Amino acid sequence: MGKNCLLSCEKKKRNETMRLLCLLLLVCMAGCSTSRSRDWAHHGAPMFADLTVREMKAVRAYLHGIPEMELTDARSKTLQKNSILLMELHVPKKHEALRALDRGQAKPPRQARVVIQFGNQTKPNITEYIVSPLPSPKSHEVKTFKGEKPVPFESRPISSTEYDFMNNILEKITAQAHKLLFETTGGFSYTNCSNRCLTFSDIAPRGLAPGERRTWIMLQKFVEGYFIHPIGFEVLVNHQDLDPEKWTVEKVWYNSMYFDSVEELVEKYESGAVEKLKLPDHDDEDLFSTYIPRGPSNTPTNIHGPKLVEPQGPRYHIDNNFVEYSGWSFAYRVRASAGLQVFDLRFNGERIAYEISLQEAIAFYAGDTPAAMQTKYIDAGWAMGTSTFELAPGIDCPEIATFVDLHHFFDTDKPVLHKNALCIFEMTTAMPLRRHFNSNFKGGYNFFGGLENTVLVLRTTSTVYNYDYIWDFLFYQNGVVEVKVSATGYIHATFFTPNGLHYGNKVYNYVLGNLHTHLIHYKVDLDIAGRENSFETLDLKYVNFTNPWSPKDFIVQSKLHRTEHKTERSAAFRFGKKFPRYVHFYNPNEKNKWGHQKGYRIQFNSHAHSVLPRGWREENGISWSRYPLAVTRHKDNEATSSSIYTQNDPWEPAVSFEDYIRNNEDIVNQDLVAWVTVGFLHVPHSEDVPNTATPGNAVGFFLRPFNFFNEDPSLASKSTVIVRLGKDGKPKIQRWTPEVIGRCVTDKPFSYHGFYTGV
Repeated sequence: MGKNCLLSCEKKKRNETMRLLCLLLLVCMAGCSTSRSRDWAHHGAPMFADLTVREMKAVRAYLHGIPEMELTDARSKTLQKNSILLMELHVPKKHEALRALDRGQAKPPRQARVVIQFGNQTKPNITEYIVSPLPSPKSHEVKTFKGEKPVPFESRPISSTEYDFMNNILEKITAQAHKLLFETTGGFSYTNCSNRCLTFSDIAPRGLAPGERRTWIMLQKFVEGYFIHPIGFEVLVNHQDLDPEKWTVEKVWYNSMYFDSVEELVEKYESGAVEKLKLPDHDDEDLFSTYIPRGPSNTPTNIHGPKLVEPQGPRYHIDNNFVEYSGWSFAYRVRASAGLQVFDLRFNGERIAYEISLQEAIAFYAGDTPAAMQTKYIDAGWAMGTSTFELAPGIDCPEIATFVDLHHFFDTDKPVLHKNALCIFEMTTAMPLRRHFNSNFKGGYNFFGGLENTVLVLRTTSTVYNYDYIWDFLFYQNGVVEVKVSATGYIHATFFTPNGLHYGNKVYNYVLGNLHTHLIHYKVDLDIAGRENSFETLDLKYVNFTNPWSPKDFIVQSKLHRTEHKTERSAAFRFGKKFPRYVHFYNPNEKNKWGHQKGYRIQFNSHAHSVLPRGWREENGISWSRYPLAVTRHKDNEATSSSIYTQNDPWEPAVSFEDYIRNNEDIVNQDLVAWVTVGFLHVPHSEDVPNTATPGNAVGFFLRPFNFFNEDPSLASKSTVIVRLGKDGKPKIQRWTPEVIGRCVTDKPFSYHGFYTGV
């Protein structure tokens, strides 16, 4: 071998060694970066944790210690008082939080948002404060809304004390109409009733214009599922005055007729001027609204159905509000006002979204009775986030789930424990994530490959009176996130009238299931490979050109048509207009291995539509409902699209989403927020008795990687199975996880607590 050849070989060896060292260094750097990202994410997660019991008690004590506020107990039996209505975490500004999340720096001090109702003064008002630092508060400052709009006192959520006074006036009303109600219902009354009692549901918004506080109330039989037992008696109570002795009855509705007072109705009832109603006897109908099984069943009752098991324990990790699973990590909280939120969502250390959060849920109704006409529920106004009651193992969540307690502070004098109100679990979807049978077209195969689809589920529920919402975040192995809500619970039903059939279906004797539209609003603060993102839509256009291999013919096919949206108005898509096929968020400065800008797209699973004409009275309070998707630049003072005050003042709302896009700012290479509206129309039908089932009543959206990765990241999963034919003609199975053989089921009997208590 010649000298030149030997030198060449040595040079190649050195180059190869250097290449290997460089590769090892890159791997080490990537590993160190991933590890550092994980540590910073874990370090920063407590910034988003809900207030602890200790913090809540400390904030209350601090504020009650300020003499000039003159605070009293929230549950004291007067409306003329200054008291705390709501307390929850005040999330830090994004740029402050990112210092801890991206650099490991010190976390900003924890703060509380506190809503105080000042009813014991000349001009009652609602004022919000930011109290800090926690857990030992020393200062407070007034929190204002964008535009520094004041919050009218009449727009406050209704409290338990106000309900007590509402009950008092109903006792007076029903005492006057006792004979009418007793005869109509076959022996039911509002007081002194033992097991044949009446109850009520109240309707919102509470009036027709700002500054009003008058509520339509409908009476129902107080049996299981009383929501679908209206009796045909509705009354309009004006309860604006803080002295309940000055409350008045403005209208009464009975058997499709309006009266100016209870006295007028009773007089005409006694004189025969009003047709008397007689509902079917309670004993004949008391089962239709219950869960008690009835009818033939073909399912064996002596054996259990399938169960979800973890043969070797959970594969996810939870540390307080920080969760890790299969490359995913995130922090979560459940805010009292509106519910579930996820922060700092990362996959393999890379942030996908800074925040994904529930903002609002509405149900707008139609009907023939005054209560039905007025029903426009805006659920944050009922403190939707605090209605997270206990989850039942094996029903709401698998028995193997991790159940988490929540604490809320709303209309209370001490924190309230909601036991097992959130659950986290991994499940199989019983559907492969991907698979392929590679046929040899000779009765056999070349190979089979498949990967089971397992997902992590973060779940809680909100039972806002009659309706139950099941809120889900699902995290897939291939970098996909699904955000979903499933609706169940009882329909909001009113008394049946023949004209009511224009607004729904008769579901039982004298019961109309009223049509309504559910809309759910989410905030999706995407940070795709950084904060500098842009937004485009993709559609298809037909192209027609000469066939290159047969010039006398033409080719017609689809071609990608991309539209870059440069301003907020351009990126606000109206209901009723054509919606683009793909909506794509991407980082113009970061590319994957194949030269494509790294991105994610939002894919809708929704049948939503607008609920009122643009600008019509109550629609002003839900201006977000105009858009299935709107894209804005991130601003800390545009943190939410709704508020707890919108329900009782939708006409001049404290938070107006339309203001967020009115200035039409540039959205190219900016920190972007997607605002997503999903929902469905529900025309109740007889199968909604006893109540609404979840199949077909689930909507939401997917966040799907679109050139974010170089290939499907679920390739990292060791649950893959490959089958090839060996030379001996026998299948050779290749797998990276152990075989699981045997039966597994929980050894714990079913238990359920159901109470939520002060702690």
